[in-house]
Amino acid sequence: MNTHPLRRLAGTLVALSFLCAAQAAEGPRILVGFSAKAHAQPITGRVYVAVSRSNDKPPIEQTDITGVPLFGHDVSALAPGQLAAIDGNDFGAPLASLRQLPAGDYWMQPFVNVYTEFKRADGHTVWLHMDQWEGQDFKRSPGNLYGKPVKVHYDPASPTPVKLLADLVIPPIPFPKDTPYVKRLRIRSKLLSAWWGHPIYLGATVLLPKDYDKHADVRYPVIYEQGHFSTRAPGGFDRPKSGFRDYWLADGTPRYIMVSLQHPSPYYDDSYAVNSANEGPYDDAIHQELLPEVEKRFRIIGKPWARVLEGGSTGGWIAMAQMVFHPDFYGATFASCPDALDFRHHQVVNIYDDANAYWLDKGWVKVERPDTRQPDGNVEAMMKDENWYELAVGDHGRSGGQWDIWEAAFGPVGGDGYPRRLWDKRTGVIDHQVAQYWKEHFDLRQRLESQWATLGPKLSDKIHIYVGDADTYNLNMGVRAMDAFLRSARNPSFRGSVTYQPMAPHCWGPRGKELIETVTRYLDGHAPAGADRTGWRY
Repeated sequence: MNTHPLRRLAGTLVALSFLCAAQAAEGPRILVGFSAKAHAQPITGRVYVAVSRSNDKPPIEQTDITGVPLFGHDVSALAPGQLAAIDGNDFGAPLASLRQLPAGDYWMQPFVNVYTEFKRADGHTVWLHMDQWEGQDFKRSPGNLYGKPVKVHYDPASPTPVKLLADLVIPPIPFPKDTPYVKRLRIRSKLLSAWWGHPIYLGATVLLPKDYDKHADVRYPVIYEQGHFSTRAPGGFDRPKSGFRDYWLADGTPRYIMVSLQHPSPYYDDSYAVNSANEGPYDDAIHQELLPEVEKRFRIIGKPWARVLEGGSTGGWIAMAQMVFHPDFYGATFASCPDALDFRHHQVVNIYDDANAYWLDKGWVKVERPDTRQPDGNVEAMMKDENWYELAVGDHGRSGGQWDIWEAAFGPVGGDGYPRRLWDKRTGVIDHQVAQYWKEHFDLRQRLESQWATLGPKLSDKIHIYVGDADTYNLNMGVRAMDAFLRSARNPSFRGSVTYQPMAPHCWGPRGKELIETVTRYLDGHAPAGADRTGWRY
């Protein structure tokens, strides 16, 4: 039986309408794959597309807290030649979805972040990016894949997806060579490798004093420099413009051994040097494996009075935490611009009392919380911006970013084996049960205040803190909260120091010559009777 032409046309229009509806529901897509030449085996990890209007530098390098759009999608056992779809449901930053990217001509770049499976001793199996001794930076991590930027026309309404290929591999980073003054070591941690179910390495970069080899009978005080991952020489010795090299080698300079530590974790470029539910026993590994190896290989005095901590920002927090957790092992700490010493001031968030990390609810108005600022008060980025960028880089705390490592280092383990969120990454709503865990384990002001009767006699004169009073991340407020307690402490009273620099941003504090002279004055006044205070001053 023949169908009337108008009926056939109506049927065709209905079919077309369903097809268009399906395409519209599917939404915009960018397909990302990688070549067998770049990586022969399937990959579990995360694929990205970075989008820019310019190609002055590769789009992936233009992504940041307030940078160009980045969109990511998790993949599991993605084979070479297969394509993974980044679509409108995948979270991005600063645009939350591909649906928000206007039609136009863009430079697009594909990227693949390769994850490693960890079967941990706590019974959880997780997939994370294994640091390749680059400092947990996915953009430069050896073994990760990328493609050259491609100029494309993008239309969110188009049914035809954009296809991108990652066919290039980031090469290994050569381990730096030693020099007469700078020595390096790297060891496989038995403690951490057993906990992670995968080889984990710790390292140290050692700066030796002038004429170390000529004074074979001399032992030296040690300054342990805390901070972000770096294999560069401590103190800025290999940065000619700093002037520190000239001072270090000058006549009359007190002679120390300076040591920077490398302990990147699968979550960040630095583990925060604590025993953590999510990261394992980094504190134990550092103090039972790494430092004994350093002090065995080099002529360090090896007595508490001659071990000095210093660091800034992340390193400032570590320098304070190691003093608090190991008051009998170290002689003093000089901590600059430390991360939150009191979690009532986790930057600008009171994690115990506030309801939301991103907004203050004023009823008719929701006021955004700032993340970074200039000393003149101008705001550079908001709290949601940095957190949303981290979420675009990686879910489950896998961004390698600052807020994610705090959750990994300080927080409990979630049911899925990944860090339990302090706040919802999308909405900013705070989980106060998690906040209580932070308080009980890693709030340094709380720990000192609650345990001052035992800790005070051991470190009342060992703590020295420095901060700019216009710190870029508002870290001065956590310092002020710690300062308020220390000033009120009794039996014993606080005999250390807290120093503020008006209008100074992050990260103000003594460096170079000033630091060495400050440490020397302290040791002159605090070395125990009979200690060698002159042999290392030649």
